[in-house]
Amino acid sequence: MRLGLHTSISKSLEHAALKAAEVGANTFQIFSASPRTWRASPPAASEVKLLHRARERHDLHPLVIHDNYLINLASCTESLRQQSTQAFRGEIERALAIGAEYLVAHPGNCKGHSVEQGLHSVIRSLAEAAQGLDTRGLTVLLENTAGAGAALGSRLEELAIIRQFAAQFTGLRIAFCIDTCHLLASGFDLATAGGFKQTVAEIDRVLGIENVPVIHANDSKAPLGSHIDRHEQIGHGYIGEQGFRRILNHPKLRAKAFILEVPFDQEGDEMRNLEMLKKLSRKNRNRAPAAPHPKR
Repeated sequence: MRLGLHTSISKSLEHAALKAAEVGANTFQIFSASPRTWRASPPAASEVKLLHRARERHDLHPLVIHDNYLINLASCTESLRQQSTQAFRGEIERALAIGAEYLVAHPGNCKGHSVEQGLHSVIRSLAEAAQGLDTRGLTVLLENTAGAGAALGSRLEELAIIRQFAAQFTGLRIAFCIDTCHLLASGFDLATAGGFKQTVAEIDRVLGIENVPVIHANDSKAPLGSHIDRHEQIGHGYIGEQGFRRILNHPKLRAKAFILEVPFDQEGDEMRNLEMLKKLSRKNRNRAPAAPHPKR
């Protein structure tokens, strides 16, 4: 299995990879630049070379990049949409330079406008961002959202529509990243066996499981259907250990890359959460009955 976490590039790209390997990961996610800046410089060739060496030495595959917090591809305010488009073009260019396999993007927020207008803005923004670029080797992953306010992407059908039209007009390879916390917050019951079964079937029906290469593995501090995006450490939230055991052991999901985005508040939290994923991913038919859900 591919189990990893988001690591910081504050020291260097190479250090981000080495940190992932240090805590026992074999895949990882990074920001390609500061997540709170519109403009960023391309990475130095020497840094990229060291990153490639570290990835090969420690078998760190795939590498996932998450776009920055400021980008809003769905904005119907033209000045913000254009600024977001330029910033996302920079994300694509850096992902290509770094050699990342995936670039994760939230669809964005269309506050004050219809969902249809927002979807149109996302597709238009993606097309403009990719114009003239050779994006072979990179796949943009649309991430589902918790559904707060006018954010697009909590309904899987919205993600499917973006992919359908973006594939025609952008030249980008488009697939999906599923976030477990966002799923629960948007109303998909991952905490029970029956709810999880229905959720997998719905993802397969609308998106196609084969089109979901990456899963953000995050427990949720907020309950089912809350539309509140608050990540929690694995097993300490409303999905719980048994919920994640089912997720990690589902035959259609085990080949995905699982990336932690949970809060690391104390020293060693990275390794503890990764070890929890490893523990829950081990098939154990003789395990003892599960303890009661921590927040039920």
